[in-house]
Amino acid sequence: MIVDVNGKPAYVYTGGKAFDPALPTAVFIHGAEHDHSVWALQTRYFAHHGFGVLAVDLPGHHRSAGPALTRIDAMADWLAALLDAVGVTRAFVTGHSMGSLIALDFAARYPARATHLALLATAVPMAVSDTLLDAAREREPEAIDMVNQWSHSTLAAKPSCPAPGFWLHGMNQRLMERVSAAGEPQLFHTDFSACNAYTDGLARAAQVTCPTRLIVGKREMMTPPRAAKALADALRNANVSVDTITLDAGHALMSEQPDATLDALYTFARAHAPGRSQDSH
Repeated sequence: MIVDVNGKPAYVYTGGKAFDPALPTAVFIHGAEHDHSVWALQTRYFAHHGFGVLAVDLPGHHRSAGPALTRIDAMADWLAALLDAVGVTRAFVTGHSMGSLIALDFAARYPARATHLALLATAVPMAVSDTLLDAAREREPEAIDMVNQWSHSTLAAKPSCPAPGFWLHGMNQRLMERVSAAGEPQLFHTDFSACNAYTDGLARAAQVTCPTRLIVGKREMMTPPRAAKALADALRNANVSVDTITLDAGHALMSEQPDATLDALYTFARAHAPGRSQDSH
């Protein structure tokens, strides 16, 4: 689905069903140098089980027009404008990696619009090393290869690699290369710089008012579980209902543990969604 957001076309995947704003809405936000397709397995289930789905391509990423936004708060404002454009007042918001920072900032600064919040592979702060920033700026293919290797905890995670022909590393590599080719120069560096510069995470956590679930990978190398502890503490100090789910995976939670990720998201979304009777579809 193409949506006009601030005068520019934005692509939103709706899970294989026409979007219905009358249903509880679930918003999915991808991470750096990715697009909506990282959520393909989870969003289709949501769309066929009682939710209106909006899995975004952020500005400048694959099918959404650029330029790419350079600040996390600007991406959160863009998300608010997108919801306005499709007639959605409130939504369940979930984000992965860079997307988790966007979701956090959105829920903090638009508290009336977030019914509940799920943050996957998150860290606050989400510091990026100078070595990786330099590679993303000067040698993007090398940076893509580095991140792709660090994102996976195994060569063939099961059940996500059930048979020959399923290759998580290769699929993720090609996706990042495709997003790079379709976007503006140094897109990966733009995304990483936005994560690295975002210093408001703990302050924003103190402003969150909705139930929150953190989903982390036990074998995570990029945002290890300990990196989410300060965020969880800040949310608890704000008297927010928060829990943490740990999955046997690395950074690529949605593909390494697709069913477990879906279960962690859907049970949480259904428990807090308006009009829960609609979830019985």
